[in-house]
Amino acid sequence: MNIRRRRLLPAALAGLAAAGLTAVTGCSSSGSAQGGGGDGRVDVVASFYPVQFLAEQIGGKHVKVTALTAPGVEPHDLELKPQQVAALSEADLVVYLKGLQPAVDEAVEQSGAAATVDAATLTELENHGTGGDGHNHGEEAGGEHAGEEHGEEKHGGEGAPDPHVWLDPVKYAEVAEGVGKALAEADPGHADAYAKNTDALVAKLKGLDADFENGLKNRSTDTFITAHAAFGYLAERYGLDQEAIALDPESEPSAARMKELHEHAKEDNVSTIFFETLASDRTAKALANDLGLRTDVLDPLEGITDASKGNDYFEVMESNLAALKKALGSK
Repeated sequence: MNIRRRRLLPAALAGLAAAGLTAVTGCSSSGSAQGGGGDGRVDVVASFYPVQFLAEQIGGKHVKVTALTAPGVEPHDLELKPQQVAALSEADLVVYLKGLQPAVDEAVEQSGAAATVDAATLTELENHGTGGDGHNHGEEAGGEHAGEEHGEEKHGGEGAPDPHVWLDPVKYAEVAEGVGKALAEADPGHADAYAKNTDALVAKLKGLDADFENGLKNRSTDTFITAHAAFGYLAERYGLDQEAIALDPESEPSAARMKELHEHAKEDNVSTIFFETLASDRTAKALANDLGLRTDVLDPLEGITDASKGNDYFEVMESNLAALKKALGSK
């Protein structure tokens, strides 16, 4: 378990004071966190939806969870307000995923939060690119400076670990177990409840894994084309080939990359071009139109909105499974 505890840095304290905000750190001396506005609940700040969902499911009635990324906001592009930075310093526990949101990484480092847990340390990260063969088409995905403008700044760039672990139910279960332990350490008085909730969540994730494993059998193709390279872990888990239009949601593919996608679509019997709910669908729909293919949503689950095909992680993942089964010709 990699839970980091810090004192508030003088520079961060000065910055908060200049903004007219007060920073408070630390859990109660009794070992049971007294956050959440003094109601006895653990005050958890979660960086974006996948870790927010874990904290809510595992913490239950014993936690108050505040998300830094509002519904409908593309997580990679999040910019924090001073009040949100202050919330980090006041929280009993901060749960985030380093490498996904640069603004959050920087704020957590400077905040002096009482305890932080980086979800990226709770499972083994892997390197994935835009292509199913494991090669990262860094330049092809976004032009000459894609690695600089869209890779390293957003989520790693060529050769960097892929942060999208929550789209693999097995790896997400490993992260869930780590979050459960972090909550128990922050609030030992309710450790049994956190352990019970963690076990229940992990069991549901194992069931989801089985649904994907069984549902994607007997398919006519292994290849799917999607808007951005978020599904590398899912593809590797179930023996699929992800071909992404771009490395991240804001990249524009080059003519060379579009030509590659045309070739993959024809050679690999691709029927569907996937787009997502929180980013522009323009390029995906243009590619589908060029190839005479259908479009559908494959949701990277970076947030839940009214446009999501489901109200929570499990519902949206089941929707993703149904979309993949149809696109891959699973029987």
